[in-house]
Amino acid sequence: MGKLIGVCSMATTLFLLVGVVPLALAGGHDYATALSKSILFFEAQRSGYLPGNQRVKWRGNSGLYDGKANGVDLVGGYYDAGDNVKFGLPMAFTVTMMSWSIMEYGNQMGASGELGHAMDAVKWGTDYLIKAHPQPHVLYGEVGDGNTDHYCWQRPEDMTTSRYAYRVDEYNPGSDLAGETAAAMAAASIVFHSSNPAYSRELLTHATQLFDFADKYRGKYDSSITVAQKYYRSVSGYADELLWAAAWMYKATDNEYYLDYLGENGDALGGTGWAMTEFGWDVKYAGVQTLVAKFLMGGKAGSHAPVFGKYQEKAEIFMCSCLGKSSQNVQKTPGGLIYKQRWNNLQFVTSASFLLTVYSDYLTSARRDLHCSSGSVAPSELLAFAKSQVDYILGDNPRATSYMVGYGNNYPQQVHHRGSSIVSVKVDPSFVSCRGGYATWFSRKASDPNLLTGAIVGGPDAYDNFADHRDNYEQTEPATYNNAPLLGILARLHGGHGGYNQLLPVEVHVAKPIAAQPKPNPVKETPFAAPIAFEQKATTSWVANGKTYYRYSAIVTNNSGKTIKNLNLSVSKLYGPLWGLTKSPGGSYGFPTWISSLPAGKSMEFVYIHSASPAQVSLSSYTLA
Repeated sequence: MGKLIGVCSMATTLFLLVGVVPLALAGGHDYATALSKSILFFEAQRSGYLPGNQRVKWRGNSGLYDGKANGVDLVGGYYDAGDNVKFGLPMAFTVTMMSWSIMEYGNQMGASGELGHAMDAVKWGTDYLIKAHPQPHVLYGEVGDGNTDHYCWQRPEDMTTSRYAYRVDEYNPGSDLAGETAAAMAAASIVFHSSNPAYSRELLTHATQLFDFADKYRGKYDSSITVAQKYYRSVSGYADELLWAAAWMYKATDNEYYLDYLGENGDALGGTGWAMTEFGWDVKYAGVQTLVAKFLMGGKAGSHAPVFGKYQEKAEIFMCSCLGKSSQNVQKTPGGLIYKQRWNNLQFVTSASFLLTVYSDYLTSARRDLHCSSGSVAPSELLAFAKSQVDYILGDNPRATSYMVGYGNNYPQQVHHRGSSIVSVKVDPSFVSCRGGYATWFSRKASDPNLLTGAIVGGPDAYDNFADHRDNYEQTEPATYNNAPLLGILARLHGGHGGYNQLLPVEVHVAKPIAAQPKPNPVKETPFAAPIAFEQKATTSWVANGKTYYRYSAIVTNNSGKTIKNLNLSVSKLYGPLWGLTKSPGGSYGFPTWISSLPAGKSMEFVYIHSASPAQVSLSSYTLA
């Protein structure tokens, strides 16, 4: 097949201390705090009876009769996004990705005190998935339906909409749903293998049955659960989930049957043919290709090495396309963000960044480089790219907006989320009616009464623009599968490489003076009077709508023996967005919000984008402490 589908992008690290520094410090972001908040978001999405240690206090019990109409207990689980439906496919994918995050970076989570919370988040999901699988060949894949739910704007505690449950079985198959749920159960069984072996065995039993069900009774789940088609249609079909589930089953069991399955079915089910740069709740090929590449590099392929090599080739096309080093690279915003679609684009950013992060570490462990059509690439480049995407999400972008609610000083205030936008039932237990919620709360032009801490919203458009309005669901609605891959990346950036028990350094050198060059790589050096030095250069360029845009990197270095404070720069002939500095009312630029001084011998970077030669930057004033 050999198609290239999806989207990744190149990006620039927006603020770095020059020299060899830990990744956790390099971007100026508090990755430990971001990790804590991103896990906390899952507690706001809980359905069912909330536990005594619930930390999101504005939520209450909800969905307490789920499954009753079907004669089964389906209380619990997660609401997927800003509505009150429980969709099985994205929920299972969320559990798989949280589990994968813990498997790779659980030590780092433990060091920051978040491993227990992350495992609780996984178990809240798997407890529900166990309930949803009451018989070997029966799996409930949805509770409630999007049509009736979206007609209402109610807190989950007040729901009056249908809570009918929908299932797949031998006569109405759903291999994609069953396969993803098998993957989730298998991955989670690894998470609980040591701490709760009985629970781990229970999960693995369910996973084994579900894989058999998915493989033996083949069909798309949304052909059986048709109410899901409008919201979570399985566009990719079920072949990718069968391979994905097999990979996780092998990882959980070491059973050669699943390794053989991957080797014998790789061609027929598309694992060796599709080169994808989209990875998410629907399309799993890039994920399974990354896992199989790890098996190969770990010496586990055996007689399947030639086939597994083809999996790895496709995995590396994904990585190379993201880095802009493939024969066919992919779309990005002017600010350097991965861009695929208008609706909830950040889901693809976090999932792609996770694959790049783990693959960087796999390559490092295997002591090899990534091989792209433009040449070899060091593993650190993959990690640096993933970091740039996370930093963009956390606020290093043209709008200086954090797309994680509650992180930073400028984040979305009107999130498209029923629970956060309506006064807490703990504060005002008065019933909020189906349509009354729209009239009173949805249309309210004010900040949400409840802070949806840690939620990753849909994010900006193709031009880095973002409108913080509750009715702008494409950009302001969060989702559990936005956050799940981010757990692992944040733990990695905060804690380093667990396999080597050390921080992998990123070395950033102050650029040497370079004479101006013709486009597309114009470079300009502007010397400052001692003790401050300044240099800028173009780091990349691209064409959009017939116009060439350049991304410029400017590095300010403190060559004095003292700390610089109260820095003011003048930037003229600037025709595009700039970030990494704070603009004052008078028009000059000072330190970014996350620092207040520049120590002796250190440097900082700011970045701007426009379609002209380098801007003119000059020093207005500063003080030495």
